[in-house]
Amino acid sequence: MNGATTGAGTGSGAGEGEERRVFAVRYGTRTGTRAEIYLNHSIHGEPDGPLDMDYYVWLVTGPGGPVVVDTGYSPRGGARRGRTTLTDPVAELRRAGAGPEHAPLVVVTHAHYDHIGNLGAFDRSEVVMARAEFDFWTGPLAVRAQFAHSVEAEDIDALRRVRDEGRLTLVDGPVPIAPGIRVLPVGGHTPGQLVVLVEVPGGEVVLASDALHYYEELELDRPFAFVADLPAMYRGFDLLQELVERPGRVLVPGHDPEVVRRFPAEPGTGGLVRRVA
Repeated sequence: MNGATTGAGTGSGAGEGEERRVFAVRYGTRTGTRAEIYLNHSIHGEPDGPLDMDYYVWLVTGPGGPVVVDTGYSPRGGARRGRTTLTDPVAELRRAGAGPEHAPLVVVTHAHYDHIGNLGAFDRSEVVMARAEFDFWTGPLAVRAQFAHSVEAEDIDALRRVRDEGRLTLVDGPVPIAPGIRVLPVGGHTPGQLVVLVEVPGGEVVLASDALHYYEELELDRPFAFVADLPAMYRGFDLLQELVERPGRVLVPGHDPEVVRRFPAEPGTGGLVRRVA
């Protein structure tokens, strides 16, 4: 991998010869308010109101084998925050042939509790994340209250174990990580927030993860409440806008219930798995 420091490879190799497909697995949900979800909501002169938030992990299948993008919150992490768990994300990935025993490549878009909570289960997988992200969450500032609120200490410990076991690849810039899959560090929401770009028949899927929680963040230029670097978040919006203006691009935000309405359900999954491409 260009720009990588430790680790190599692309997972199990299952799926050779198949078309590349991308799936969103909706595993949790909650109802919040616009004032708590958007940064300084009051400056927009709009009334507050409820806003649903869904929780996803993503799966890429096809040439090169399965690639898991984020691993969801752990039972402890979800319960501590009162989240409604709809399914076990690890079990859903296992049913799709990308469980821990398949040793898929795992991309960590950022280290918040709802994105690395089950990382410890994938103890045979190689893991990719941004160097800035790893350095921050294993550094001295991560314990400050405004940051520590969004992580679980045991999840960060699991991340350190991945590093200690030589399974961690750290990236410093745009880099291909598997056939047809690139990662792009944008920062903003966290110091090393990644966007994942997946080539599919007819175009490319842009898995924004939490570089864009909701479609309307981009449409309204509306930053999310939890932000490490506000200028970087705005620059990330600009980059995503540029990406999706190109023909054949499909944008998938990190927490928007609209994903369920825009993309078709996979048969036999109770509507929890959506085929993005």
